[in-house]
Amino acid sequence: MTMAYSKPNRGIVAAGHALTTEAGAEMLRQGGNAFDAAIAAAFTACVTESALTSLAGGGFLLAHTADGQNRLFDFFCQTPQTKTVQKDLQFFPIEANFGDTVQEFHIGLGSIAVPGTVAGLLEIHQQLGRLPLKTVVAPAQHWARQGVQVESFQALCFQILAPILMATPAARAIYAPQGRVLGAGDRFYLPDFATLLEDLVHQGIDLFYQGTLAQQIALDCQTQGGYLQRADLQAYQVIERQPLAVPYRQALLLTNPPPSSGGALIAFALHLLATENLNPLSHGSPQHIATLREVMRLTNLARQDGYDRHLYHPEIVERFLGEAHLASYRQQIQAIHSASATNKWGSTTHISVLDGEGNAASMTTSNGEGSSYVIPGTGVMMNNMLGEEDLNPHGFHQWQPNQRISSMMAPTIVLEENQPRLVLGSGGSNRIRTAILQVVSNVLDFGMDIEAAVQAPRLHWERGALHLEPGYDRTALETLGLEHQDHCTWWQAPSMFFGGVHTVALTPAGDFWGIGDPRRQGACLIVD
Repeated sequence: MTMAYSKPNRGIVAAGHALTTEAGAEMLRQGGNAFDAAIAAAFTACVTESALTSLAGGGFLLAHTADGQNRLFDFFCQTPQTKTVQKDLQFFPIEANFGDTVQEFHIGLGSIAVPGTVAGLLEIHQQLGRLPLKTVVAPAQHWARQGVQVESFQALCFQILAPILMATPAARAIYAPQGRVLGAGDRFYLPDFATLLEDLVHQGIDLFYQGTLAQQIALDCQTQGGYLQRADLQAYQVIERQPLAVPYRQALLLTNPPPSSGGALIAFALHLLATENLNPLSHGSPQHIATLREVMRLTNLARQDGYDRHLYHPEIVERFLGEAHLASYRQQIQAIHSASATNKWGSTTHISVLDGEGNAASMTTSNGEGSSYVIPGTGVMMNNMLGEEDLNPHGFHQWQPNQRISSMMAPTIVLEENQPRLVLGSGGSNRIRTAILQVVSNVLDFGMDIEAAVQAPRLHWERGALHLEPGYDRTALETLGLEHQDHCTWWQAPSMFFGGVHTVALTPAGDFWGIGDPRRQGACLIVD
């Protein structure tokens, strides 16, 4: 984890790895803007954070431009156009060992959805970038060829995902070249990826979606048991959406709209918190914890109350965040004052950037856990979004054809007087929304600076289970009777379970400030 604080000049970058952050910072040094920095960091993260993201995954970028435009680029994964397969479906479970629990994921060619990351990065570069693409991909090429030393967090990721990284010869050649999964201190290389980026600079998006790579992906899927066909890749489109705008206190929060779920659930929780006066409460006090716990519980109930079922309805935001729907939940949150097993993995990473011109970029990307299928000659592992239980709530293989998959990713920007104050986002599966909610509330409700807001202990409630990081007064909370309402897990140390909220900010005095979340060994750099 690193923190940075300075007078603004060129900009500030926070991300999930020091070299990811440095790639973005180098673009700012070379005269690029926040979007150049975010794109360069995303390409580099495919090397430095390859267990978490990939060019064959998906994601979102939320942009606030210097001239005041707010734009959301949706390049998440799409379901195939048909469920027809020519061979037996290659779709099988693996078990990931977290030490205190084992979690099942599904991988194989039958788990792959239509990827969007390549299309998204190139589209954003074309529309908002300034530097040549060759310059933007150069840091990723450098580290792919020179190799990156595996740090402790990446080693943990490799260890957890070892059954996937060892499942095919192509994956083993990358992640276990000596017969064992790479560990801390080892060097990780992706030479084929460096060559791919060179081809991408010259051939553009057609390389991946129209040309030889598309043909290879489709051929392997059709002959080895996957859904994807060339038509799926050829038809993929980046979708630009209007960001979901949520007034909160004296600020305006911009986040990811439906059909993704994370942003709308954050918005619902903020609407409930907005009715509360948190100022008299001490952060982390029993009353504060009880309020957050109830907000999280009611948000989950509201999600079940028609949100998931009508996710793709054109008026879902108006209905879900409408006063008629909110009213009964607000009554319940107010009532607590008068009365006074969960998915562990989160294979997602986030990049936040602000530049001195007033541009802000918040980008979250993911590869699921990876399918174990590596596109031949590229070093790129494809996603397993069709094998993600969280993304397939109605059951595997029940997805609707040719539909954008819903996601919990919620890249977020907080504006005050139409100027970006906070740029943040997180990995962490279902904990993405609660992690972002707590950091935003820490800043806007409790007046914390960015360092304190990100490092403050977090909690997460889901399905009767309350998880709490160290730092809360356990005796006081047990006196409140929480253990009688929920199954409480008192974590012994801050954990990646609670997300990785890499955040940059502009202080009221006009200074840059940022932090890479220490839970995921994040980093932050200012470019003067």
